[in-house]
This record gives sequence, C-alpha cells and structure tokens, in this order.
Amino acid sequence: MAGVVELAADRLLHDPLARPGGFGLRASHSETSPSGPGEARHDDNAPDPRAILNSIGEVVYDWDLGSDHLRWGANVCEVLGLAQPIATGLAFAERLAPESPATRFEAVMAAAKRDQGAGAPFQAQYGLVPAGDSARGGKDCIWIEDSGRAFAGPDLRPLRAHGIIRVITQRFEAERQMAFRSVFDPLTGALNRANLADHISRMFAQCARTQGSFAVLLVGIRQLTRINRLYGYDVADELIAGLAARLRLNLRATDKIGRYAGNKFALVLDACDAGQMMLAATRFHETVDAEPIATSAGPLPVSIVTGAVLAPRHARQTQIVLQHAEEALDIARNTAGRRIVAYEPSLARDDARLRALKIADEVVSALNERRITLAFQPIVDAKTGAPVYQEALMRLRHADGSLIAPCHVLPMAEKAGLIGLIDHRVLELALARLSAEPHVQLALNVSGTTMHDAEWPSRLKAALAMHPGTADRLVVEITETAAIEDIEATKLAIAAVKALGIKVAMDDFGSGHTSLRNLRMLGIDILKIDGAFMQNLARSPDDRFFIRTLIGLARHLGIPTVAKWVEDAETARILAEWGVDYLQGHFFGRAEVVGEEEAVKAA
Repeated sequence: MAGVVELAADRLLHDPLARPGGFGLRASHSETSPSGPGEARHDDNAPDPRAILNSIGEVVYDWDLGSDHLRWGANVCEVLGLAQPIATGLAFAERLAPESPATRFEAVMAAAKRDQGAGAPFQAQYGLVPAGDSARGGKDCIWIEDSGRAFAGPDLRPLRAHGIIRVITQRFEAERQMAFRSVFDPLTGALNRANLADHISRMFAQCARTQGSFAVLLVGIRQLTRINRLYGYDVADELIAGLAARLRLNLRATDKIGRYAGNKFALVLDACDAGQMMLAATRFHETVDAEPIATSAGPLPVSIVTGAVLAPRHARQTQIVLQHAEEALDIARNTAGRRIVAYEPSLARDDARLRALKIADEVVSALNERRITLAFQPIVDAKTGAPVYQEALMRLRHADGSLIAPCHVLPMAEKAGLIGLIDHRVLELALARLSAEPHVQLALNVSGTTMHDAEWPSRLKAALAMHPGTADRLVVEITETAAIEDIEATKLAIAAVKALGIKVAMDDFGSGHTSLRNLRMLGIDILKIDGAFMQNLARSPDDRFFIRTLIGLARHLGIPTVAKWVEDAETARILAEWGVDYLQGHFFGRAEVVGEEEAVKAA
C-alpha cells in the first residue's frame, strides 16, 4: 500500500495537470472507455488516489504566484474541513494561525531563489484556522506539513509552486507536549529542576560579564501533609499549581520560576541586590496571604516560607546557591516568627559544614575498610503475626566498633555525593545474604539520587548476575518524596527494576502528595505508610482518618500495604482490622545487626 500511495502522490505532485480531470482526479476518457486492441486498459481494482490521499490526510495543490491562484486536489475540503476551497494564496495566508513558526510564502520565496530550472524543494509547518467554516466554526487550528517544489522565472522571481500538504495535528501536538515536558513541570508550568539549574548557571555567566547580581528565593509550602489528609492528593496538586500561578503573576519578564521539589519553588530574580531581594520576598508573601487559592474543594489558604540567597555574593556555583537557599529555608521552617530568612555566612553554619566534612570522611573510610554493615528488622503478616520478610537497614561501624545510625550519616552523604556508593555497598551485602540463605526475603532502601541515575539499572543487573536466583526475593524501596521529585525519571527507573524481577515499594507513603494518577503510572508493588501517623493512632482522629483513607486507596489499586513504627499490641490490632497487610515496628522486633561471623560468612 505504501508504494501505491507514494506513486499516486508523486504522479499528482509532479504532473498535476497530466489528465483532463486535473486536480479534480476525474478519470480520463481512455480510462472509462471500453478497451480495444492496443488501447489502455483500466484496472477496476486499482486503488482510487483520492481515497488514498483522504485516508492519510493529504491533498495536492498548484499555486500560480503571478495570478495568486490556488488549484487543489478534489479532496481539499474533506482533508482540511473547509466549506469550499481557498482560491488564492493571499486568502490562504489570512488563515494562518498567529503561532505558526513559518509560512508557505516564506518557504516558497526562499526555495525559488535556489531554483536552477528544475525547481527547488521547500518545506514548512504552520497552523491553519478554518475561520468562518460551517465544518469547524472557526475555532479549531489544524497543523499542516507543507512540502513541494518552487519554480522561478528568468528574473529569479518565483512563478509557480506545487506540492502536497499533510495534516499533522496529532503529531505536532504530541511533539509540542514532549518539548514542553522536557523544559517545564507538567503540573505547574514552571521550569523543571534540570532547566532551573541551567538557567541559574546562565545567570552566573551573565553576572561575570556585567558585574551584576541576582537572587534565588526558595519558597516552600507549610503543612502540605495536613492538606493531603483533609482534602486528598489531587486537591494538594491544585493548590501547588495555584501557588505557582500566583507567584508567576508577580514576576518580572526577566525573572524565572522553577519547581525545585514537590512543594518547593525556586524564584530566580534578575538584577537584584540584597534590599530588593527582601522587598520582593515580602511582596510574594503578601500576595499569597491576600486571598485563598481556588481548588475543587473550595478556596483554601496557603502559608509559605522562604529562604533567600544573593548571588554571586554568597555563592558562585549553581549547586552551592541552591544548598544555601535550602539552609535558609530550613531556618525559616524551624524558627517561630520567621517566614523569610536571608542566607548569611555564620560561625554556626561553618561549624556545621566542618562536621559534615568530618562525617563525609568517615563514610569514605568506612566504605574503604568495609565498615558499612546491615541491621535486619522483621516485617510480619498483620493477621497471623508470622514473619514474611525483613528490611535491611544500613549501619556504619566506627573503627572502635560502635554503630552510627543512618539519620546521622545519610543526609551528609547525600550532600557530599557519596549516597550512591553507600547504596551500592548495601546492595552488595543484601545480595550476599540472599545468596547464602535461600529462604530469606529482603527489602532495602534506595536513595532518589541512585534511583534517578540512568546508569543504575545496568549496575543493578550486573550485581544480580553475580547472585542468580535472588531477584524475586528482593524488594527495592524508594521514599514518596524522592519519587515525586521527578515522576518521569521515577517511572522509567521502576519499570527497569521490575523488568529484572524485583518488586518496588513506596516508603513513607503519605508524607508527600502523590496523586492517584501518579500511583497508577508508577506501577508500585507495595505501599509502606509513613510511620509518623502510627505514633498517635489511638489518640488522633485525624491520623486514624488519614490512615484508613490510605488503606482504602491502596486496596482500590490492589497494592499491599505495610504499616511502620508499630509499637504496641493495640495499634497492631487496629491496623489489622482496617485491612493493613503487613506490620513493622519494635513490637515485632528491633533492627539487629548480623553477628560478625555470620556477616563475614554471608559476604
């Protein structure tokens, strides 16, 4: 069929007036007359070129630029949805959509200048608005790919063009959406994190040339978890999108907004000094506080906090300016009465940075000396209390034998860029134990940095190859907040992990704002409910309502649930009655490090 289509289109394109029917595609006399000896025969089974072109959304045309007359294939009205053919090039040009990146006239004029007598090829893409047509009501825009040849006269002015146009609306919209998603966050329309970093890098380069300065404001939403509990994740998404829109309205043309994380936005303010930075931050707060944001649950108030950094005064690299903004934002979150904090170097922070360096050195030494080990905590069946599998938790052992808890190591390792090495060592130890004990099933945590590393699935596959038969007994856990930082990257990573036969769990579910849509898209196998909601289960109606909502959501999606931080029998009983599948916490067993002899044997 493709060959027939190309033949028909080529014939009409390069010899459109070859038969009496011309562009009307009517049959010539010889094609309809009875055939005699030596006469051309008409194949009744041959495909109708008009039907072929209709089926693929194409129509041929010839344009006489001297008279401005346009002649079309007879299927033009069907393909373009017109009441009648557009008779002139001028009338056609008046139908072009304002957002068209090019025009046919420009493409033809440029091609004609290159014509050496046989015509010169041209191609253009543009939007066409069939304004005033009864078929479309003048409201829709269809996108066209236009290609053909332009012919010039002796004076090198274009005389004639003929070509073929193809409706590419679906393809164009898909490409436009793909291009948009590569630069912007789909929910808010703000720059995504990668392009935000690129823009800040360009701002540093601009300041180096102009000796100017700019500011970065990191804006976070307060109490988003409470909004999730009361109204659901989709309403939280609406609130986030509404906040982005309100912040954007108060930006100057040269300023930019980017989505830094799930509930954090970065505002990059051009040509800004310290005083202007604080005035701008105050203005943003006043604008957000002025009125609630409209959502499907009704108008909801939103409270924000801001960390501000002036660059290049207090940072000369993109990573550093964002790190300083996070430090200032943390102070704003944790200090009563301070909603806007400007970063300033201080002895306290310098001391904290020195401690971070010390911990980073300790992590490197521990990795080199094989002092990273694992502690294992049981996860039990909620109905029977029988152990089902274990979670492998990282521990760092000092040279003197004492252990450091993960909370004192992992944040610093993340900032120092060492988290990937820790994740790899934990994977090695977990796979070694799975190989040594065929009855054991393990879950292990993986950082967002590792999960979003494009090379990690290949490293994981290589590690599994060294330990055959372990993949189906392994569960990889990623926190909800890490998962939603880059939904598309998380989706690809989860698909790659599951393709290896490994299950994937979302840890700390309920702490972020993952929507039902995202859960379906990610293909999560297990949901682990954030343990913070278990601590006051017996006393907090809000926590009970929220946990039951999460359990119901998981049951609707057919995803098993694990409740963490279960500390007593009453909490375990309540959760089992509500339908939680598995329980984990000190009530069933603390995380214990495997004995040294066993660890050596397993490794």
